[in-house]
Amino acid sequence: MRAEIQNLVAEIEKSLKLLAQRMDIETAPHRLEEFNAMTENPDLWNDPEKAQKLMRDRQALVDALATYDGLKQDLADNAELIELGEMEDDQEVIAEAEDAIRRIREKAAQKELEALLNGEADGNDTFLEINAGAGGTEACDWAQMLQRMYVRWAEAHGYEVDMQSEEAGAEAGIKSVAYKISGQNAYGWLKSESGVHRLVRISPFGKGTRETSFASVWVYPVVDDNIEIEVNPADIRIDTYRSSGAGGQHVNTTDSAVRITHHPTGIVVTSSEKSQHQNRDIAMKALKSRLYQMELDRRNAAINEAHEAKGSAGWGNQIRSYVLQPYQMVKDLRTNVETSDTQGVLDGDLDKFMAATLALDVAGKSRAEAQGE
Repeated sequence: MRAEIQNLVAEIEKSLKLLAQRMDIETAPHRLEEFNAMTENPDLWNDPEKAQKLMRDRQALVDALATYDGLKQDLADNAELIELGEMEDDQEVIAEAEDAIRRIREKAAQKELEALLNGEADGNDTFLEINAGAGGTEACDWAQMLQRMYVRWAEAHGYEVDMQSEEAGAEAGIKSVAYKISGQNAYGWLKSESGVHRLVRISPFGKGTRETSFASVWVYPVVDDNIEIEVNPADIRIDTYRSSGAGGQHVNTTDSAVRITHHPTGIVVTSSEKSQHQNRDIAMKALKSRLYQMELDRRNAAINEAHEAKGSAGWGNQIRSYVLQPYQMVKDLRTNVETSDTQGVLDGDLDKFMAATLALDVAGKSRAEAQGE
C-alpha cells in the first residue's frame, strides 16, 4: 500500500476512534434498546413535543451507529481490495479502491466535525433571523437572497423549516424574516452564520452601477425542556396586531399576530403564522431562546466569538463577503475559506464555510487570531 493511502487509512482510523468515543460505542446498543422500549410506550404521544424529541434522539443514535459501522466496513473492504490487487498486480482494482478510500476520508472528516458538535445547545433546533441593513431596496433584495440560500441549505440537509414571521420590503425583497429550523444539530451547524453578510454586485434595479449591500443574520438555539429560563411577567409587554405579507407563497393576513417586548434587554420577538394562543406560545419560546443565547454568550468565549455582537448591518461586524462583480468570489473573513462558485453558495452550498468555522472554534482560536489581527 502506497504511503499516501497508508496516511489516509491512519486518518480515517483516527476519525473512527473519535466517533466511537463521542457516541460511547460500548453502551450505544444498550441505549438504542432503551429508546426502542420507550417508543413502544402507548402513552408516549400524550406529550407530542417530548415524543418528537425522543424520536429525534433515537434516530440520531441509529444514524451515528450506521455511519460508524459503514465507514469501518468500507475501510476494511477497500484495504482488502488493495491487498488483493497488489497480489495480482491489478492496477485497475488498486486505483478504484484508492479512490474509494479518499472518499471515505472526506466523509470521515465530515462526521468527525459533526461529532465535535458537543456544545450545550448544539444538538437543539434553532431560530434564524435575517434583517436587511441600510440601503433600501438593494438591501431588502439581498436579505431575500439570503433567505432563499438558508432555506435551500436547511431543506437539502433534511431539516424542517417553519417561518415564524416576515416583513416585506417597500418595493422588493424583505426587511426581515424569522424561521424555526428543526433537526439534529441544527443550531450547532447554523450558529457560525451569525453576523453581517456583505454583497457586491451590479444593481438589478436599473441603476447599472456597482452596489454594496448588507444584511445581518442572527442564529440562536431553541430552548428545550432541559433548560429553564425564568421570565418575569412584569418585564414584558405583549401586543397583538394585524399583519399582512407581501403576497405570493408567503401571503399572510391575521388579526392574531403577537409581539413580545422584553424591557430589560430590549429584545422584541414576533409570531404571525397561527392562532393567537399559538403565536403567544411561539413568541415566548423565542424570547426565552434569545435570553438563553445571551447567557451562552456570557459564559462561553468560543460561542461569543462566533456570535459577535449583532450590531448594525455594516462594515464592522462582517463575517462573509459575496462579490458578484467585477469578479466572482465568496470569502469567509474568519477562516479565509473562499470559492468562486458564487451561484452554488447562493443555492445553499454552505457546508465548507460552516465546517471551517466549527474547526476554528474547536481549535480554540478567536476571530481576531484567525485573521491575524
